[in-house]
Amino acid sequence: MLNEAINGKILNVNLSTSVAEPEEIPEETYRKYLGGYGLGARLLFDRIPAGADPLGPDNVLGLMPGLLTGTPLFGIRFQAVAKSPKSGGWGDSNCGGDFGPFLKNAGWDGVLLSGASDKPVYILIEDDKVEIKDAADLWGMLAIDVEDKLKERHGKKASVACIGPAGENLSLMAGICNEHGRLAARSGLGAVMGSKKVKAIVCLASKKIIAGEPEIRKMVRTSLDEFIAPLATFFRTFGTTGITAGSGLSGDSPVKNWGGVGTVDFPNAAELAGPNFNEKMEKKYACWHCPLACGAESEESTNPKYPYPRHTHRAEYEAASAFGSMMQNTDIDSLQYANHLCNQYGVDVISAGATVAFAMECYENGIITKEDTEGIDLKWGNTEAIIDFLKMMCERRAIGEVFTDGVKTAAEKLGWDKTEEFAIEIGGEEPPMHDPKIQPEYFTTYKLDPTPARHTQYEGASRAEWGVPPAVQDTNVYEGRGEHHKGAAEYMHVVNSLGMCQFVMLAGPNGRMPEWINMTTGWDTTNEEIKRAGERIANLRMAFCVREGDIVTKRRIPARVLGEPPQEAGPLAGVTLDADTLESEFLRACGWDGDTATPSREKLEELGLEDVAAVIHA
Repeated sequence: MLNEAINGKILNVNLSTSVAEPEEIPEETYRKYLGGYGLGARLLFDRIPAGADPLGPDNVLGLMPGLLTGTPLFGIRFQAVAKSPKSGGWGDSNCGGDFGPFLKNAGWDGVLLSGASDKPVYILIEDDKVEIKDAADLWGMLAIDVEDKLKERHGKKASVACIGPAGENLSLMAGICNEHGRLAARSGLGAVMGSKKVKAIVCLASKKIIAGEPEIRKMVRTSLDEFIAPLATFFRTFGTTGITAGSGLSGDSPVKNWGGVGTVDFPNAAELAGPNFNEKMEKKYACWHCPLACGAESEESTNPKYPYPRHTHRAEYEAASAFGSMMQNTDIDSLQYANHLCNQYGVDVISAGATVAFAMECYENGIITKEDTEGIDLKWGNTEAIIDFLKMMCERRAIGEVFTDGVKTAAEKLGWDKTEEFAIEIGGEEPPMHDPKIQPEYFTTYKLDPTPARHTQYEGASRAEWGVPPAVQDTNVYEGRGEHHKGAAEYMHVVNSLGMCQFVMLAGPNGRMPEWINMTTGWDTTNEEIKRAGERIANLRMAFCVREGDIVTKRRIPARVLGEPPQEAGPLAGVTLDADTLESEFLRACGWDGDTATPSREKLEELGLEDVAAVIHA
């Protein structure tokens, strides 16, 4: 049968010369690196010169659908990849919506942007036809608005990936938006797109990978029958918002900029329960052909203070916690509006919420004043102040300029001697809304993954058929987690590089991934081969960081994240992470140096990465 999952080519666009050219990719490369950020890591390690300025023309920005993206088998997502301006090392960001499938259906397994334009442009892809068009009239527009404008211009069937004003202004919190607010949000890659003066990529596709063959459609049906029904029902009903209230009290969600305790400082967390969000919703929503359909779109707001429009995406867990428990806020309308504003400006909701919470603690401690904020009373729980300061920050206006690049940059400007206690960042990135004291592997992931502070790089529920050692169940035991964590992290590299949703993988029969790959590619891959690909991707991402001087073992970990001193009340009272044990066991399991996390020459050569070994062991 024909290989339905692979087009065998990527699109290279040089913005400096305004030349767009196709490049064939050998099938062997896909078997080694799959797609998404696996293929992206291989291409960008070769193409980005060591020491390149992340916001300069030598950086390369890739938008990479997964190997199975656009196929019937739950392939939905794409990843943005580049050298990160936040960490200075490897950067990638995962995104749902429809852009990945559209790019794949247009005949491309990725688009790489190099160089930089001297004026605003957008890229129009119509199958094999590619044009670089003037975007002067679009520059300055909000992300959702520019998507609507480009669909008016090129047709409703177009998919648009674009940046908002934050990306144009090179905010290190900026992401890349598609489908009215689905963001590739982390690593500051919207700023990379803005540095190249690219406002948008518009994709029109005539191919339909999803049509498939009868046996593929049959496999889809049987796979759906094997979904874990309670999990699937939960996601379909609430999305991730369903865990917000419980997490606010269990110790999972950080409270009051990681300085509080849910049961003490946020006892009314139950007001953020999933049904309360759903009361504001009009209809359910799915990413492209997703069987779970975990999203929802709102009715128009009736609250004039928080005027989010009809069909605003329901604020998911990270947004609801970042603008909720982190700030002692239970006003769902304000959370919905903050989420909408982040989508319009094109900023990461995690980073934006965490940075506003940091600003609130700066205000509480007199480091910034009401005069600095132009009258905004930035006290905990002041919902109107949250919205006003978010706008100020996203627009680089007044004191907002200090905070627009996130917590680390703001702390540097205000003075580490004044802010270190409550500057919650790791490797330049704001941590997500999951406290590692309740899930110790998250600590190791936050510190040691090439993309810092990233909870989606570890999935403890990976199935036994993958051969991943079981997780240690007692969260107060830190020994014996290294081999499990290595396997679970490499499993997620496979999931992400295939373009598959983590929620599908939680609820679905993920042991069938080799079957799904083989059915659509004609390969004869096995669990062992794709596990090997996951390990290869892990080592290549880390090698990129080592080459760029982003030594992950040297990253600062805030004391509050470690539990130093431990909380005095609540579910995590008395808990301090044994960071040394967690870190050393994971590095040893991976075969990485205990001081620098550098992959050994032997490990790289064993994985077929001799050229990479020659670079980082020169």
